[in-house]
Amino acid sequence: MSRLLQKLYDVCGMMSGGLILCICLLISAQICLNAFGRFAPGILPSTIPSYADFSGFMLAGATFLAMAHTLRAGGHIRVNLVVSRLPKSAQFVAECFVLITATALIGYATYFMGALVAESVHYGDVSNGIIPVPLWIPQGVAAFGIGLLLVAIVHTLFDLLSARAPILSSPGEV
Repeated sequence: MSRLLQKLYDVCGMMSGGLILCICLLISAQICLNAFGRFAPGILPSTIPSYADFSGFMLAGATFLAMAHTLRAGGHIRVNLVVSRLPKSAQFVAECFVLITATALIGYATYFMGALVAESVHYGDVSNGIIPVPLWIPQGVAAFGIGLLLVAIVHTLFDLLSARAPILSSPGEV
C-alpha cells in the first residue's frame, strides 16, 4: 500500500510540474501575441481569452497537487532547531503531536474544500472571464490535492508509529 501511495504522490508531483510548464507556455504565448500585435496589428488576435483565469486555475492545481509529494519528499520547510536538540523520545512525541494536529487541521480544510466543490456544482458557479469555466473543475483539483495531503500526513503518522522513532528529522528519512 505504501508503494502505491508513494507512486500516487509522485504522479501528482509530476502533474504539478506539468501544470507549471503549461502556465509558462500560456504566458509565453500571450507575450508573443502581444509582441506580434505591435509589429503586425490585426493579423493575429492580441490576447488569448481568459489566459489569466486559466493560468490562475493551473497555479492553484499545481500548488495543491504538489503538497503531498513535497511532504513525503521532505521538501516542506521545517524548523528543527529546537526539536533536533531534544532526546529521541521527546522528538518522537513532538512529531506525533505535530502530525496529529496537522491531520485535524488538514482534515478540516479538506472537508470544507469538498463542501465548496459541492456548492459550486449545486449552484452551477462559473468563472467571470471571457470563457466561463465551471468552478467545480479547478476547485475539484484543489480538493483532491488537499485530500491527498491529508492521506500523506496520515501515511507519515503511521510510518512514525511503526518506526517508533522520529522520522521527520531529515528530509531523506520520510
